Parts: sequence; structure tokens; C-alpha cells
Amino acid sequence: MRNVILTGFMGTGKSSVGRLLAHRLDFRYCDLDALIVEEVGISINEIFARHGEPHFRALETEAVRSVSREERCVVSTGGGAVISPENRCLLREAGVVVNLTASVDEVCRRLREETDRPLLKDDRSGERIAAMMAEREQFYADAELRIDTTGKSVEDVVAEIIGYLEGR
Repeated sequence: MRNVILTGFMGTGKSSVGRLLAHRLDFRYCDLDALIVEEVGISINEIFARHGEPHFRALETEAVRSVSREERCVVSTGGGAVISPENRCLLREAGVVVNLTASVDEVCRRLREETDRPLLKDDRSGERIAAMMAEREQFYADAELRIDTTGKSVEDVVAEIIGYLEGR
């Protein structure tokens, strides 16, 4: 296994799970959004505000290309990274794709205090989140493993992923 790729909607636990999973596997941890910020020198919010979502998605694809060449890395993708067919293909080739899910209520609760979510800046309602999750479901369903993180601890989710990886 080269890498473990975590996909899922914002607030499903990709970053928290990714950091602990990388530690437990003795892999490096790579956060796609952090790589983009490091590369361009401005925040994701600023990228969206100055250049728009299409520009961000192009940067995201560049970051996916970069991490797809890595070895022994746990990669946390942005929530929309799997919308691109090219990204989905690159991620599948790069390692085991694990999709983290959570209920709409759980995602709303987890995102309540966060301000760095540009796609939700004008509307954080459960209806908006449910609609976005439904739009992306077909892309998330492409994963090799899917785990609902609702009501689970980070440790439990990591144990579930490791159990799956050991049984492959």
C-alpha cells in the first residue's frame, strides 16, 4: 500500500483522522489544502475571494498530482477534490481511498464555529449542507472504503481504517 487517501465532505473528520492515522501507520501526513496555501502564500478563503472556485480547483488538481507521486503518506483532501474525474483517477492510483461521512446534523455541529469554509460563507444551513453533500455523493461513493464518523471518536475511526488495511 503506497498511501491512504481520505476523502469526504468538510467536517467529516479528514484532518483529525488523517493526523492520527499517519502517526499510527508511521506515515507522513499531507493536507491538500495546507499544501495549496503553502504554494500560493494566501489562505483558501483569499484564493476563493480573489480568484474564484475554478482557480482553486486548478490549484487543487496540481496538489493532487504532486501527492499522487508520494509514498507512505496519509493524504487529507479538500471536500470537493473528488469532483474532478482526473483527481479521482490520480487518487485511486495513489493508494487506498477512504471516504469519511457524517450526518448533516453532525457536520453542522462540527462546522458551527469554523470561519474558514468559503463555500459556506453565505449559507451554513442544514439545507445547504445537505444539498452539497447530495451533489457530491456520487463522487464520494467511488471510494474503496466508506466510514460514517457520526458519533465516533477519532481513535475509533482510525482503528476501523487500520483494521480494513490489515485485512486487505
